[in-house]
Amino acid sequence: MKIYTRTGDAGETGLLGGGRVPKSDPRIEAYGTLDELNAVLGLLAQEVGADDQAWLRRVQWQLFTMGSHLAAGRTEKPIPLPQLEAEEVTALEEDIDRRQAEVPPMRFFILPGSCRAEAWAHLARTVCRRAERRLVALYTTEPVPELFLQYLNRLSDWLFVLGRHLTHKAGAAEIPWQPEKKRPTS
Repeated sequence: MKIYTRTGDAGETGLLGGGRVPKSDPRIEAYGTLDELNAVLGLLAQEVGADDQAWLRRVQWQLFTMGSHLAAGRTEKPIPLPQLEAEEVTALEEDIDRRQAEVPPMRFFILPGSCRAEAWAHLARTVCRRAERRLVALYTTEPVPELFLQYLNRLSDWLFVLGRHLTHKAGAAEIPWQPEKKRPTS
């Protein structure tokens, strides 16, 4: 199978369920941003231990599941696709609670960069928030499972807490944002 088809050379792409849409379509923006998030999570997975890698792979699988539904579009005949289950949101919440119990209480806003893994987690969090915004924009015009919105909202929280947890496990110090102090100079 060739990787290039030349069918997108005029700025359109095909959906899994058939039909073509502009590459700037909100649906394409939404699943493209999920794909970007998945790539960032793959980089983060290179920086963490086996337990955290397992969590990241689980999240990556869920993002592909969501992306497959978005890529399918509206079809007249159903396409067999994996399903995102509500238990995945609950699993994120439970892991957030577990990780938060292991780190000191947050007393200030945090600047990313206490360690490499934490910085990747925060980059993933910001891409996740953008993916959520893209999905919300799509949701205003087309049906999107509300569970997808819930999952991305919780995932960004999980990525924030993961970053704090990775900092703690690395023995690094969080970098506080302190607006009352003079800015650092270069």
